[in-house]
Amino acid sequence: MMNLSPSLNLKDVNPLALVLSTLAGVVGAVVAAQAGEGPLLWAGLAVIALGVLIPFTMKMANQWERAVVLRLGRLDRIAGPGLFVIIPVIDQVAYWIDQRIQTTEFNAQQALSKDTVPVNIDAVIFWQVHDTERAALEIHDYRRAIQQVAETSLREIVGSSMLSTLLAERTKGDEVLREVIGRKTGDWGISVISVEIRDIGVPAGLQDAMSRQAQAERERLARVALAQAEQEVAIKFVEAADIYARSPAALQLRAMNIIYETAKEGGATILMPTSMVDAMNPGGILGLAQLAQTSAQPKT
Repeated sequence: MMNLSPSLNLKDVNPLALVLSTLAGVVGAVVAAQAGEGPLLWAGLAVIALGVLIPFTMKMANQWERAVVLRLGRLDRIAGPGLFVIIPVIDQVAYWIDQRIQTTEFNAQQALSKDTVPVNIDAVIFWQVHDTERAALEIHDYRRAIQQVAETSLREIVGSSMLSTLLAERTKGDEVLREVIGRKTGDWGISVISVEIRDIGVPAGLQDAMSRQAQAERERLARVALAQAEQEVAIKFVEAADIYARSPAALQLRAMNIIYETAKEGGATILMPTSMVDAMNPGGILGLAQLAQTSAQPKT
């Protein structure tokens, strides 16, 4: 919070000072009424005057606030938090500065990217006053200045970046913006904690073109994957053909297995020509299978 008005406002009125002022006024009035004339009358009037001055003398800053006190127009001190006293007329609380983390929203409307694409970008900056004296004396309105610097920096970043880079590397853009804005606001006593790009809007026509491009890219990748799968299958078929060429019995076993699986899945009876059965030589195949099984058994 930054109060730019030097006149008395609600922030300058301390509730404790009002209570003490009222109490002093009542005590002074009672003393003056009972004193008649003499030193007690003047004492009562002095207490009343003190009660009037208390609200202008006692100030209170909250834990997160700092008060910039000027004495005869020159910086005297940074007061707060808690109670502090100033000299009426001579001293003046020029600014109340909030040292909590603040947020400022900013945007860049119709900013042209490096590839001349108009984009609308909304972002938010998180900042904090770390040097109260510089924030009060170096710049008139640091809140407005931060917003202007943020918008200018955002347009600079957009103008030097491709649209694809802005969309794909948003986190990197946040970091670049934080560094750029932080360098500019550091001289004002302002620290930039983070910058977050919330939304990047592109024209509707470009969105449609980007959607078609993404769809075409996905189709291309799908066809490449299918071609690679066909190539791998062909390699496996070649390897299987070499194995079957070296071992006709393996080919016959494979043929019989296919027939068995077909009959099992379909639940039907398959009629085979006698010549085909003789060509398979099931007796020889069964003998080979039994021999292989016997050889695989461990010897005792």
